[in-house]
Amino acid sequence: MSIIIILIGVGVLLLGIGIGYYLRLLVALGKRRSIEIDIKQMLIGAKEEAQKITDEAKKKSEEQLTNLKEEGKKKEQEFRETERRLIKKDEFLDVRQVEVNKEAEQIKLRVEEVKKVQEKILKIEADKIQELERTARLTEEEAKNELLRDVEKKYEEDIMVKIQKLENSNEEKLDRRAKDILATSIQRLASSTASELMTTVVAIPNNEIKGKIIGKEGRNIRAFERAAGVELIVDDTPGSIVISSFDPIRRQVARLALENLILDGRIQPAKIEELVEKAKEEINKIIKEKGEQAVYECGIFNFDPRIVAIIGRLYFRTSYGQNVLQHSVEMAHIAGMIAEELGADVAVAKAGALVHDIGKALDHEVQGTHIEIGMRILQKFGADEKIITAMKSHHEDYPYETVESIIVQTADAISGGRPGARRDSVENYLKRLQELEALVNAFPSVEKSYALQAGREIRIFVTPEKISDAEAKLMARDIAIKIEQELKYPGEIKVTLIRETRITEYAR
Repeated sequence: MSIIIILIGVGVLLLGIGIGYYLRLLVALGKRRSIEIDIKQMLIGAKEEAQKITDEAKKKSEEQLTNLKEEGKKKEQEFRETERRLIKKDEFLDVRQVEVNKEAEQIKLRVEEVKKVQEKILKIEADKIQELERTARLTEEEAKNELLRDVEKKYEEDIMVKIQKLENSNEEKLDRRAKDILATSIQRLASSTASELMTTVVAIPNNEIKGKIIGKEGRNIRAFERAAGVELIVDDTPGSIVISSFDPIRRQVARLALENLILDGRIQPAKIEELVEKAKEEINKIIKEKGEQAVYECGIFNFDPRIVAIIGRLYFRTSYGQNVLQHSVEMAHIAGMIAEELGADVAVAKAGALVHDIGKALDHEVQGTHIEIGMRILQKFGADEKIITAMKSHHEDYPYETVESIIVQTADAISGGRPGARRDSVENYLKRLQELEALVNAFPSVEKSYALQAGREIRIFVTPEKISDAEAKLMARDIAIKIEQELKYPGEIKVTLIRETRITEYAR
């Protein structure tokens, strides 16, 4: 019984499985048909969309083609119209060219006719002149000369009187005009005419510092005078020490060094040499600043910086007691005013006046007159040739080539002729001291020399490796003899020759 139940159960189970499979199969078939239908519908829709796009593209292309055809027709019509116009222009130009050629031929014929008429006129005039000469038995030139002689004899006195009046009138006008220009230039420029002295006073805080400056057995003052090339006058005058030297650059170097020594307080030979060197560097800076200040004040901006530096050296140079840089700047202003009045080149006149004495900055180092030295300096550093021409004639060593050269010479005379501007005695004194130093420096083995005590002493330093003590003694005598033979001076000159050996080593 149980077996039957089991079999029935198995059969029912198999039947259920079969029914489930069949139902599942039916469902799968239904879904498949549904997907196929969807795909077919999508394909139909895609074909319709593609057909629609194709129809629209075809329609647009046809419209564009139609437009292009219409534009092509318009362009072709325009080209034809342009071609017709060009053909008409060519035809017109051809006709015009023919007319121009005809007119040119007619002009040529007329020119030939005019030439023939001119030739006939000239021939008639020549025949007429020949007939007159034959009748008067005089040539044209002889007749003209005869007429002029008659007129000259008749009016000779009147002509001479008029010429004399014109000459006198013109001379008076020119003289009056020149005086007006010079007076105006002098009045428009006011500058100091005070000259520099040959001594510089350095203030000291107390008289005890004088002992330090002199040093033990005078070694500090000797070291200072040797390093700076000046003479220190330490007397009983309270609160001051006097620096004496004919060279203003040395005086300024010595002044700066001495002031710095007093501030430092450590006064000894090594420190003295160090501060003198620093003072020289500072003076070089001052020279550069003075040169730049001078060209700026004169309104000259195209000089080489090396020329400007040499101009600055003139600040420490005097001529007949007159500061050369101040004199040059003053001349530049005067020359500019005169050039402006005369209509000359103001820039060239001012520049030529400013550098007219530039050679004096180096005349103790280079051979030649200060004019020749100045010309070489300006040529070397590329100054304008017009400026060189303007400055080289201020002492009439060279002929005047331009108006500006005359203006520079005139400005020099005005500046130097101011009351109190120059002192001949000072210039002669400085010249004598310079000649004294130059004579001594020409000896071999001389390292440097300084004229001291207003030229009453010459202190000479020689190179110890090149000369012995015995030779140094003989050299001092030779120098004294040469000074006696070649120089003129009042009183006597003391020759002091110094030969010393200095050895320096460093402990590290």
